[in-house]
Amino acid sequence: MRYNPAVNRWLQNWYVRCLLSLVQIALVVALGRLLHANATTVGYGFLIVVLFISAGWGLRAAILASVAATLCYNYFFLPPVGTFTISDPHNWIALFSFLMTSVVASQLSERARRETLNATNRRRELERLYTLSQQMLTADNVLGLINAIPEKVAEIFGAASAALYTTHSRKAYYSDLGAQQRISFEELQQVSLRGEISAKDDMRIVPLRLGMRAVGALALGGVEVSSESIEAVSSLVAIAIERAAAVEQLAHSEAGRESERLRSVLLDSVTHNFRTPLTSIKASAQSLLGDAGALDAAARHELLTIIDEECDRLDRLVGEAARMAQIDAHAIELDLRPGDIHQAIEAALETNQNALARHRLCVNAPDTLPRAVMDVRHTAEILSQLLDNAAKYSPAGTVITVTAEVYNGMLMASVADQGPGIEAVDQSMVFDKFYRGRGQRQSVQGTGMGLSIAKAIVEAQGGSISLTTQPGHGSVFSFTLPLAR
Repeated sequence: MRYNPAVNRWLQNWYVRCLLSLVQIALVVALGRLLHANATTVGYGFLIVVLFISAGWGLRAAILASVAATLCYNYFFLPPVGTFTISDPHNWIALFSFLMTSVVASQLSERARRETLNATNRRRELERLYTLSQQMLTADNVLGLINAIPEKVAEIFGAASAALYTTHSRKAYYSDLGAQQRISFEELQQVSLRGEISAKDDMRIVPLRLGMRAVGALALGGVEVSSESIEAVSSLVAIAIERAAAVEQLAHSEAGRESERLRSVLLDSVTHNFRTPLTSIKASAQSLLGDAGALDAAARHELLTIIDEECDRLDRLVGEAARMAQIDAHAIELDLRPGDIHQAIEAALETNQNALARHRLCVNAPDTLPRAVMDVRHTAEILSQLLDNAAKYSPAGTVITVTAEVYNGMLMASVADQGPGIEAVDQSMVFDKFYRGRGQRQSVQGTGMGLSIAKAIVEAQGGSISLTTQPGHGSVFSFTLPLAR
């Protein structure tokens, strides 16, 4: 029987149930006397009431109702009426048959009720286990799942508190602050080490094992869960812990391999790109030192110019390597505030003045452009990287166009060139570290760090960078920045 919570709590009292059972028997008596019903009809009425009591409130209340119904049946409906004396021996048989039928029916009804309740509880536990398994085995963030397991278990099973300890991390995770106060770290650790279930009050702590190996301990408090469900939950959690450990180990291995690959690529790139300017500097210096008297002023100026340009090139390479290290260490410090894109464009053009000297430049940036949230110095660095890229890959005399406009609620800046464009196979990798186009690796100097640096700085400012290109017709690199409000 289901009532509202307040009534349901009141009906849980044994004395209240007994009183209500007797009231129901009294109602049957009153109706039988009022309607002048025969003994057989009243007997069936008593039997139905006893069955309902047994189904709703259990065997004890049903037995009490059976005895009370038997006595009332005898006193009010079996002759001589008004006494507990039975004159006809057949009535004795009827009375005891009624009593035995009531008791047996009550037992059968109680058994059916108990089995139905057990089946319902098992079904609910299976649903909870399925829900828990789905959440744990299909979670995208496996490493973050471990921290969330106690909260998920407590929520799904309706536990007041839950806690998890893993031997891999040697840490305890709790569903809430109350659980941390009720379940100590030492208790969890001891259960994990001993491999034995610990029960205290309404708290159960079970070890988590995979085969013979302990992987942790799980605690549940304030909830009644069957032993089978506890074992199933512990197995699921143990599998999730092992999965998280495997993912973490795989991530470390992948990170190690990636680090080794990047180290190899960086060493190869830096070695090649540093050797070329150093060779030019060394040759020019030897010429100045060996034949200083034989060289005229123009020749000496040319050699000194070579040394100066190659030193600038080395400085740029070192700067790119240092900036890439900052990006990898997430150490870029930005001063984000409303800024003017025109300042960044002017600074980038001044930085690349020499590189852009062989090209025609076109700047389309209206004075009415709104301000954007940016770090002007770092935004100028993004534009400088894109301009340097355009100058390297575009033939001399072609036009390089710098554009700034508002697009889709963002400030968008673009650098367009008339170079060879980028092949489809390279387009998805141009922003990767140290990657350079297949057809330009030997003909154009560079480390492949510029675009990846630009992408990292753009994203750190809350924007995005993209490429539009058509082989043989040039490329357009665009990036967006959020508008100032």
